[in-house]
Amino acid sequence: MNKKYIVRLTTEERRQLEAMVKRGRGQAYKITHANILLATDADGLNWPDEKACKAFRCHPGTVRNVRRRFVEEGLEAAIARKKRDNPPTPRILDGEAEARLIAVACSPPPEGRARWTLSLLAGKIVELKIAPSISGQTVRRTLKKMNLNPICAANG
Repeated sequence: MNKKYIVRLTTEERRQLEAMVKRGRGQAYKITHANILLATDADGLNWPDEKACKAFRCHPGTVRNVRRRFVEEGLEAAIARKKRDNPPTPRILDGEAEARLIAVACSPPPEGRARWTLSLLAGKIVELKIAPSISGQTVRRTLKKMNLNPICAANG
């Protein structure tokens, strides 16, 4: 199979990768990616992908992806893991909704209550249609991020 992305390491890149592998310190995937680049270098060992994935016990897709990232984005991108474009779950509260939550938390508590609880705040956020649904733990994390304590007597 013809390789679409051909790895050609410069002398400096090769020296940097060999030092990383020889030192053996750091994250295991970075050392594996460095080994893959050294093995698939067209001016070096020039191993086929199948041989590299067997030697370094990784998936053939890993070898292809490391080579592709090296050619398209450079050495640092090839060694590091790919960053996610989007988080695994979308945020429930954006900046405006967080501001409204804080405003509610700092307002006087409901009639018959001495202070806000996390579940009361969550219910109020849904009642005000700031979010379709929200848990008390999401409210807690948001308030903690802002250094607010809803059960503190100073709030409200």
